[in-house]
Amino acid sequence: MLDYVVICIYLCVVLSVGLWSGKGMKTLHEFSVSHRSYSSLVIFATLSASFIGGGFSIGNAEKVFRFGIVNIVALWGFSLKEILVAKFIAPRTVHFPDVISVGDIMDRSYGKAARIVTGFFSVLLCAGIVGAQVGAMGLIFNVFLGIEPLYGILIGCGIVIAYSTVGGMRAVVLTDIVQFCVLAVGLPAALVFGVVKSGGFSAIKAAAPAGHFSIPGEAMTITALLSLFLTFLLGETLVPPYVQRLFIGKDAAHTARGTLLSGIFSIPFFAITGAIGLVALSLDPLLDADLAMPYVIRTVLPAGVRGIVIAGVISIVMSSADSFLNAAATCCVNDLVRPLRENPLSKRHELLLAKITNCAVGILAVIFAIKIESILDILIYAYNFWAPVILVPLAAALLGVRVTKAGFLAGTVAGAAGVLTWNGLLRSPLAINGLVIGVFFNLAAFVAANTLANKRRNIE
Repeated sequence: MLDYVVICIYLCVVLSVGLWSGKGMKTLHEFSVSHRSYSSLVIFATLSASFIGGGFSIGNAEKVFRFGIVNIVALWGFSLKEILVAKFIAPRTVHFPDVISVGDIMDRSYGKAARIVTGFFSVLLCAGIVGAQVGAMGLIFNVFLGIEPLYGILIGCGIVIAYSTVGGMRAVVLTDIVQFCVLAVGLPAALVFGVVKSGGFSAIKAAAPAGHFSIPGEAMTITALLSLFLTFLLGETLVPPYVQRLFIGKDAAHTARGTLLSGIFSIPFFAITGAIGLVALSLDPLLDADLAMPYVIRTVLPAGVRGIVIAGVISIVMSSADSFLNAAATCCVNDLVRPLRENPLSKRHELLLAKITNCAVGILAVIFAIKIESILDILIYAYNFWAPVILVPLAAALLGVRVTKAGFLAGTVAGAAGVLTWNGLLRSPLAINGLVIGVFFNLAAFVAANTLANKRRNIE
């Protein structure tokens, strides 16, 4: 009973903070990037809360339960990505003072058509991720609280849709801070109690198969590990919600520092969520791997503390869903509606449309999660077409490379063709993900076309 009280109080606090933060918002700019005055610590908290979704927590525990610590090493590709963005990308945000979306950057470098293409893939990606998080929301409420998945989805997503629609980026950031504090304390606490319950690290190691503590391990080749590492390195690089975070800081220095702290934080955090999978393995080797983290939380934690940790797990999903909802709405209005309309909307109507889009994407995600069991397929599809199509030209624009429209077109076509051929026709040989191949195809075509176009320009 105490756990239910703790969780109810937590959900009420998150909803209240989110709704309160929507006061005084008047423009799409405020909805998308708020007032651009957040400190490095706030950026650190909101970035960390956003990327720690179900896959990097519950999913990581499940994979380590099955295959060992090699999955933690693969996830560190994401950590490296955050550190590289902090080092090379974040300091250059000073050159884009009025940007509110990925499409704005692409428009300046490659033109209106590139902005629309980017807007389309941005909405696709964000909607897919929201759909996957919605499905995870129902599972979490069901496993931890015994609530039917449908009602869990309606409760959790109803709260997220409400505050993210009313409060925009300001609500997302403030609730992310609350959610980050809960999960940053809750999951390490679950690991500590779990290690004690298991009899210590030596007992955990003795209970696990020998290959679980070797790299790459028995279940994965070096090639497969490298492919997975690169997939995590490239897959979420500069996706719309993270790009928006680059433009909410007081200045480029705060942005870079907050991003770096987030990358560093992810290294031990991924180790913690993975280690929870090992704890579950030592406690019950016959357990369904998908339930590794829920089992540890339900089994080892005392009442009250368990409620806090369950709230933290709910936070994991909510903090990812609200960020991608906001990004989907922003990209739809700013990168699709704006460039396609001959007569611009008023600021009031743009904000209203963004809120309607935010709400609509959330509701559609709920419907998909209820009706379609393979919602994860949408997420995988969207990921495979973000990095191979958008990442290279976007990174080049942010880094200040001299770019051309021809480079964008060639890279986009080559990247899409590469991932389609590798995954679709060749069936991912050598256990290499088509996303990685698509990115390299895009890079090669982008560099070649860009070089030729610039030479032609210099001759003329």
